[in-house]
Amino acid sequence: MFTGIVTDIGIVTELDQQGDLRARIKTDYDTAGIDIGASIASDGVCLTVIALGDDWYDVQISAETVSKTNLNNWTVGQRVNLERALKVGDELGGHIVSGHVDGVAEVVALQDEGDSTRVTLRAPKELARFIAPKGSVALNGTSLTVNDVDGCDFGINFIPHTKEVTTWGDVSVGDRVNLEIDTLARYVARLAEMS
Repeated sequence: MFTGIVTDIGIVTELDQQGDLRARIKTDYDTAGIDIGASIASDGVCLTVIALGDDWYDVQISAETVSKTNLNNWTVGQRVNLERALKVGDELGGHIVSGHVDGVAEVVALQDEGDSTRVTLRAPKELARFIAPKGSVALNGTSLTVNDVDGCDFGINFIPHTKEVTTWGDVSVGDRVNLEIDTLARYVARLAEMS
């Protein structure tokens, strides 16, 4: 489990297709404190550490994960949002995030509003019903509050701090981003279907 509060920006330094995709991610985390088998959310995708170095870790990414996320677009040199798994007693600053991406949303518009940036995204139709104004979503692993919803489109505001400590300062129209809907929204919708 994660909170959607990004704690490092990693850099993809190697990609190797060996049956599954293997990626090496450079990090500022103290890798001496990371165990083989640990989960690290990388752009919101819960990935298992399979090897470690002084300032990097390797993950193996299944074809299923690649097909459901934007990881097929990763390139060497790309910056990625990182978050270590939640520990009992940690502050829950965002919302409960599983790291199990539901689909990919597309950035369709950007507009500066004061010091913040309004980003409009388009969700896949089958996921749009789970997104509500003032509800939560995780986008590339970042816990965010939805400002407004119009059909499959929804708006998020990024304050300067978020743009500085995540990869959201690099966002462009056309970017594909990992979308995890709020777990609570999923269960509420399921209960409504059963009523």
